[in-house]
Amino acid sequence: MRLKQLSLINFKNIAGLDVELGPKFNCFVGNNGSGKTTILDAVHYLSVCKSFLNSIDSQNIKQDQPFFVLGGTFVQDDEEFAIHCALKREGKKQFKKNKKEYKRLMDHVGLFPSVIIAPTDADIINGGSDLRRKFLDSVISQMDREYLASLLRYNKALLQRNALLKYFFENRTFSEANLDVWDMQLSEIGQVIFAKRQAFLNDFISAFSENYQTISGTAEQIGLVYKSQLLDGKMYDLLKANVSKDRSSTYTTIGVHKDDLELTINDFQLKKFGSQGQQKSALVSLKFAQFKVMHEKCGFTPLLLLDDIFDKLDDDRVGQLLKLVAGKDFGQVLITDTHPERVAALLKGEKDVKVYPVSQGELQS
Repeated sequence: MRLKQLSLINFKNIAGLDVELGPKFNCFVGNNGSGKTTILDAVHYLSVCKSFLNSIDSQNIKQDQPFFVLGGTFVQDDEEFAIHCALKREGKKQFKKNKKEYKRLMDHVGLFPSVIIAPTDADIINGGSDLRRKFLDSVISQMDREYLASLLRYNKALLQRNALLKYFFENRTFSEANLDVWDMQLSEIGQVIFAKRQAFLNDFISAFSENYQTISGTAEQIGLVYKSQLLDGKMYDLLKANVSKDRSSTYTTIGVHKDDLELTINDFQLKKFGSQGQQKSALVSLKFAQFKVMHEKCGFTPLLLLDDIFDKLDDDRVGQLLKLVAGKDFGQVLITDTHPERVAALLKGEKDVKVYPVSQGELQS
């Protein structure tokens, strides 16, 4: 799969842009703030219906403008698909495929999958468990629509249960029967999410480890462990055993919304003891493992978006990374960098390389 054409109107700092993309390497180069990352974010938006930088849709509209419009032509198995996205301030987000609007945005997610690696992804390693769950959910959701639907249902039920716990606390009352309605719903959906996460991670962890060894070129032992309260018992039983704690906390302390991924290097916690290079290599390995499992599941190559990733990686690691990307297992790649000469040197000898200088939100000839 590849993206043949991309257009942006009033998206973030870009007033208007239209670009034809090559089948392999597409490099957008320019200073920070020039708009090159906005171009990659537009591709991500067309892929998964949201920005990878700003989850508030209206804030992606160019300042002082009433709307934004994104368009892209995807090619899959020699068939072209025109994707259109539009959003007005205070309006509803609209997505169309070949001029036909989706009834639900989730019906689009996973059709044109993408994997992005960006500087903000460092928080997956160094941040809290919610960011690693978000990463896990975003990967599985692009491959499994039932998982995405279950996740949405779970979050709605969780909000209702938490609201009920808060009501009990504020009104000094309690109804076990009313709480049990949400316990049963959360438990049923939570067990489905738990099982799907376990099944996904069985393949993902081995791919992650293999990628790390290739990129780092070392014998360092990288680890990834799934942490879940549901490993200790069924969610319904755990909820019942923690009712007193939940009532005093006024929120639900048990469930898959507490899951985490623990990353280690040589059996030590990566975010505390790993070097910057090791953490960066682990992050890239996570994303390449995502690419691998999505490729196998979808049957075609997702788009690979690399946003300013060459900083903080030494030359050897960059070389190993590009060897992987240039291989037959990877398809179209979109790259941003602040140094045009670095991109030219790194991709010297590769075929199908297109370079687009970007300045003040415009492509330069």
